[in-house]
Amino acid sequence: MAALTLVGGLLTAGFLLKTYLNRDSRFRIAGAGNIQATGLTQVSRAEMLPVFGEDIGRNVFFVPLAERRKQLEQMPWIEHATVMRLLPDQIRVSVVERQPVAFVREGSDVGLVDAAGVLLTMPAATMAQHHYSFPVVSGLDPHDPPAASKTRMGVYQRLLAELDANGQHLSEQISEIDLSDPEDARVLMPEQGTDILAHFGEDHFLERYQRYKAHIAEWRQQYPKLAAVDLRYDQQVVLEMMPGTDSGQAAAQPTAATAANAAKSPPALAKKAPLESKAGKKASTKPKNAAARLKASSERKKRAAARHSVLILSKQKKTHPAVAASQGQ
Repeated sequence: MAALTLVGGLLTAGFLLKTYLNRDSRFRIAGAGNIQATGLTQVSRAEMLPVFGEDIGRNVFFVPLAERRKQLEQMPWIEHATVMRLLPDQIRVSVVERQPVAFVREGSDVGLVDAAGVLLTMPAATMAQHHYSFPVVSGLDPHDPPAASKTRMGVYQRLLAELDANGQHLSEQISEIDLSDPEDARVLMPEQGTDILAHFGEDHFLERYQRYKAHIAEWRQQYPKLAAVDLRYDQQVVLEMMPGTDSGQAAAQPTAATAANAAKSPPALAKKAPLESKAGKKASTKPKNAAARLKASSERKKRAAARHSVLILSKQKKTHPAVAASQGQ
């Protein structure tokens, strides 16, 4: 009987206390002024308050803090939120906002994106006031899973970290980065009135950047129609011409040329179909009669007009002679 009396007394006391706290006006959230917030910069107070709309007039002890925190963190600009009670009648909110690390191209619009790949909107006038200086990234789809966007932005961050190591700030020379393929960061490099697309892959970014800068002037001088440079291969660099460029004309300047198949697997191309044999003699590749030569030449020109020109530059040779590789030959 004593135990039952004690339990009954505790339950009664708890009920009376809950009733008292619920009915006591001292613990009621009277209005929006009772909700404090810190850390708001890009998110306005007016944007945050609707999360607590149904808590106005509610007892402070009955506000679901964990649920309100999750609702706040669903807002794009809020990375982390803390919500707590401040007796007798206050709610205190502290937020950590996301920090943009790049501009992002969405169709014809340009927005911002953070390190996790979360797309952030900001009025153009406000964006100009911040004086952001980022490369533009493309290839991020708002419908992609968060993990996929985070992976792509991880490639972007590693690229910038390598280029800006030791205070070099080489990333300032980058115009745009296409992250459509997380295994190939395609960087748009501004070069004297035009842009060259450089394939940097997913690692060794600084090494590939330095190789590009060391030879781009020479490549552009030899090939004025140069459109892209693929730097992903250890022993070779693939140069791609603009559409419609005659590959035969583009390959006329190098001193040692080699015809090869399509450049889908560049490391094998330098070893295929050499013009010179091991003894140093030129291998005969011409048709024996004049009619056959004219026919073969005509067919080559037709094929060249219908495809891009691709040139492979051997890294092993000191003079870097170009090796022409044309699809279909």
